[in-house]
Amino acid sequence: MSVTRTEKDPLGEVEVPAAALYGVQTVRALQNFPISGLLPLEPFVIAQVWIKKAAALTHRETGRLDPVRADAIVAAADEVLAGQHLNMFVVDPYQAGAGTSHNMNVNEVLANRANEILGEPRGSYAPVHPNDHVNMAQSTNDTIPTNIRLAALRQLPLLLDAMDGLRDAFAAKGQEFDHIVKAGRTHLQDAMPIRLGQEFTAYGGTIERCRRRIGEAADYLNDLGIGGSAVGTGVTVEPQFPALMVRHLSAISGIHTLRVGADRIQLMQSMGDAAAFSASLRGLALDLSKIVSDLRLLVSGPRTGLDEIVLPAVQPGSSIMPGKINPSIPEMVNQVCFQVIGCDTTVAISAEHGQLELNVMMPVIAHNLLLSMRILTNAITTLTTRCVEGITANAAMCAYWVERSAALATALMPQLGYTRAAEISKQSLAEGVLIRDLVTRDQLIPADQIDGVLDLRQMTEIGVPRGAHAAVAGG
Repeated sequence: MSVTRTEKDPLGEVEVPAAALYGVQTVRALQNFPISGLLPLEPFVIAQVWIKKAAALTHRETGRLDPVRADAIVAAADEVLAGQHLNMFVVDPYQAGAGTSHNMNVNEVLANRANEILGEPRGSYAPVHPNDHVNMAQSTNDTIPTNIRLAALRQLPLLLDAMDGLRDAFAAKGQEFDHIVKAGRTHLQDAMPIRLGQEFTAYGGTIERCRRRIGEAADYLNDLGIGGSAVGTGVTVEPQFPALMVRHLSAISGIHTLRVGADRIQLMQSMGDAAAFSASLRGLALDLSKIVSDLRLLVSGPRTGLDEIVLPAVQPGSSIMPGKINPSIPEMVNQVCFQVIGCDTTVAISAEHGQLELNVMMPVIAHNLLLSMRILTNAITTLTTRCVEGITANAAMCAYWVERSAALATALMPQLGYTRAAEISKQSLAEGVLIRDLVTRDQLIPADQIDGVLDLRQMTEIGVPRGAHAAVAGG
């Protein structure tokens, strides 16, 4: 058998691997864009195949495409959606503007496979042609923006489920640790007491707020501009095409929130919806990175740091220091969050860089947006199952540090005033004496009020310390 077959496009003849389902334009893309060695992300492939299947069904329904060709395209698409031929989608994410190469890669694969189903050889492009039939009434310019929306919405439930799991894990730890009072810290300096459970409950609340923001941003992705064709005006497109496409795409994808876009020109011109959704992922990355950095601080030690919590040991921490255990999972999550922040910057710059009727930077927008969703989903799941769910508290160290906090002098302010309380805090540090012991030794407040004023648990709730009845102002 021949190693290659010869195919022709408007630029001339090209040798195509005989075993390839793709064709001449895909080969040109491989020659032109040997950039990263990366393959297109699977959601970007699947969403494009969804669109091609929906178009074939739509054109069959309107009678524009005969049943033989339409059914063959649908059959080819179904094979890909079942997991076959995925190695035939090969165009580098960094490619010609708008995603024409990716669109043609999909068109060629489906056309060649459809022809095989109909008994014709690869490369014949008859009776099914990649442009005339698979791409009928479509353009890269409306399919790729639609793809980005569909691909993101397809991944969204996985991300939200992962976030729900993390939120619930933090909430559970919040209840488990609610009885443990510890030192609060602001500016990494001593601050008033807080319960360890309050810290973890707040982490869960942060994840929930991020979840709501992501869901709100994602709703805009349901507006589809498919049917806009070349510049959004719908040239070569039947009037019923957009609504039929949305109906078929909803059925194929299982995404039942999809809507016919009210202004297809606007949806082609602007990548604002994708950029806003990416920004919501950035917000999650910022908050998540802060949370895992907190975990790294709380677990620091065990002898020379805070040592207030214990993380599950998942791997040895050093190739040279025996017994060392590092916060490996939080460190991984930090790195994922940094990557997501970088991806969002790329999306933002690319969204700004559209011109007139089209944004040609869509391939890099798609890659970075979908990559962010994938790595966030996986990182959050790993953080939940291999870290947060197994965290234990070091109650003894929490008690040790909170009693030594210089900030406990704050509880003396209602009786002694800010200036005197500040002096007591400094004296405690200078003499190495606990605030409680100093107050008792120097009889700074009546003995029967000390326990009430310095009640650590009470300090973690709103209110004035018990026993602090006298207002400083007025004597």
